[in-house]
Amino acid sequence: MAIRSWDTRLAHILVKPLVNTPVHPNHLTGLSFLFGLSAAILFARADPFMVNIAAGLFMVAVFLDHTDGELARQAGKSSAFGQRFDSVVNASNYTMLFVSLGIGMSDGPYGEWALALGIAAGLTNPIIFFLRLSTEKKHGAEALAHPRYAGVEIEDLIYLIGPITWFGGLEYFFWAYASGSFGYFLWTIWERVRKH
Repeated sequence: MAIRSWDTRLAHILVKPLVNTPVHPNHLTGLSFLFGLSAAILFARADPFMVNIAAGLFMVAVFLDHTDGELARQAGKSSAFGQRFDSVVNASNYTMLFVSLGIGMSDGPYGEWALALGIAAGLTNPIIFFLRLSTEKKHGAEALAHPRYAGVEIEDLIYLIGPITWFGGLEYFFWAYASGSFGYFLWTIWERVRKH
């Protein structure tokens, strides 16, 4: 059995008090979207203080993306709609992240190149979402498992956005992670072709 990621383990613990409450997994999914949207608005403003807050907000949005699934499993509230809603919000958060960073950095030395990269990287996310949805329908959720090592999945690297931003490296993170999103896009296409 694969080792569960550390953020998933933490989410498993933190949602336990919510199991017998009116809180629904979709509420946590919606909360993730609100944090992602708030982060995007602040990133687009490009104010150094606001950008630091935005990085923290986005980390919370990413973590909340794990809590909804954990609550759904523990409370027996899983649904096809909830799974799709979760996927749409996840893709939307990443799209908003890249586009807002591109907007925020377009006034800097890279100008329109930053905006173009942000939009292009952002738009890979809805495409990835539909490709993964197609693969999941045919082969199940396990076919979409990310590479992982010692409880850390490759997607968990996004949590570095906080520390890197706070130490003044957001620009480097943007260029590296946005470029990496194209690699993930190609990997998703490869996995879909390989499994079909």
